[in-house]
Amino acid sequence: MKNIKNSIGLIIILSIFLGCSDVVDFDPHDEYQVTEVDYLQSEADYQAMAVSCYTPTQWLNQVIVVGDVASDNAVAGGENASDVVAFQQIDDYAILTNNSTLEDLWLSAYEGVNRTNYLIAYKDANLLGNTVNFDGKEALFGEVHFLRAFYYFNLVKMFGDVVLFTDHKLGLSDFGTLQRSPKTEVYAQMEKDLIHAISVLPTSQSQQGRITKYAAQALLGKVYLYQDKFDEAVPVLQSVVDGPFSLVTNFDDIFLLSGENGPESVYEVQYSNGQPYYNWGGITRGQGNLAVQQGGVRGFNGTANMPYNSGWSTNLPTQDLAAAYDDGDQRKEATTFDVEAYANNNPSLNVTYQVAPFKNTGLYNKKYLPRKGQTSGQPELNYENNQRTIRYSEVLLMAAEANLRSSSVNQAAAQTYLDRVRDRAFGDQNHRVPATVQAVWNERRLELGMEGDRFFDLVRTGQAADVLGSRGYNAATLGLFPIPQREIDISGLTQNAGY
Repeated sequence: MKNIKNSIGLIIILSIFLGCSDVVDFDPHDEYQVTEVDYLQSEADYQAMAVSCYTPTQWLNQVIVVGDVASDNAVAGGENASDVVAFQQIDDYAILTNNSTLEDLWLSAYEGVNRTNYLIAYKDANLLGNTVNFDGKEALFGEVHFLRAFYYFNLVKMFGDVVLFTDHKLGLSDFGTLQRSPKTEVYAQMEKDLIHAISVLPTSQSQQGRITKYAAQALLGKVYLYQDKFDEAVPVLQSVVDGPFSLVTNFDDIFLLSGENGPESVYEVQYSNGQPYYNWGGITRGQGNLAVQQGGVRGFNGTANMPYNSGWSTNLPTQDLAAAYDDGDQRKEATTFDVEAYANNNPSLNVTYQVAPFKNTGLYNKKYLPRKGQTSGQPELNYENNQRTIRYSEVLLMAAEANLRSSSVNQAAAQTYLDRVRDRAFGDQNHRVPATVQAVWNERRLELGMEGDRFFDLVRTGQAADVLGSRGYNAATLGLFPIPQREIDISGLTQNAGY
């Protein structure tokens, strides 16, 4: 299916003009054109279109970068003040309403919404009115409902009130009629989608990367946390805590290629390099993870057995993040890569590199550092590193927070979950801390550093103004990013406060 983006990003126009037979007697099939009525005639069609609903998840990796650059975890970096201007704006809290990264994320998420809406609309009957039944159909649509909730979750946490539509894909008739819905209504739809997904999804899938019941429960728990619905979050997160997951002993191993879809993985966005990608005009639209290239060390070279490739030195961890880790915490080295220390500690590799030219911190995102042998075609665009979107350790921390903030506080459960995360981090039981809400919030920063949650955590927990005020954070924005200007110009949407 070929998509054309317009207005809210999103308008899918297929090569069919319904009712045109009244004007001219023309059958598109005469010119060998595939039309909309040719789709969804078999199980294979439904399966293929469900996979297409996953595709925009790959385009959202810049949400991860934004979530750290907008916080105290990272700076934009780059070659100079004119490099990656969209990130520089976010880093400096001088965001223009035509910020290209934010616009692309808006478009990508709504492309996902459009695709999921389209398929859900034809679940019971295709365009010819025929029903196609097959084993596993309900579960397949559970995946699609999860994905729609996932796209809306990314939209709401970035933009607040957004355009909500679920019963169709946008068409030309929607021009001028679009309005933003209160985020409470959008959250309610997410809950509805995820509760339905949980009711039909299996606990495991034969194909890695596909949505499971546990993934839907974990996302629902996170959706509840973002709304301060802690009583509702406790039982749904407990179901995942009691699931088949375990913490990987060596934290660094999680982010290796061999660690993908491992025992700690609740949900990962899958990337690949099997089909080499060369399109510099659509750098987030391939099947590779662009964020990997962005965070690499400039001019990083050495002997043949030096494992890393070079990158663009953007999204650089701050020294403030590195200093937040206590001595003995294995997550520090696994998160904040000190290139100078690496070169000094590995003299046999003859390491050379270029110091990051702009906003240099000396640190790089170790979790997604470019590595040799993990890309193809146009190397910068094809890294196959999966995005570890929801890990079991995060579920433990979400469950700890929910138990501490629910109407029936369960201090013992929260302490157990926090202990498990810290015991893994230090490899012993000597670094446990009392389970308070603030301790759990602090632990999220350490555990999930450079994974894109920090800014959104600071906003949802009311800490953003205090933590980020010295960096120039504008509290008037309420932690939201601007609605893309072209949506305001074309669709008449209102703008967020502070822009």
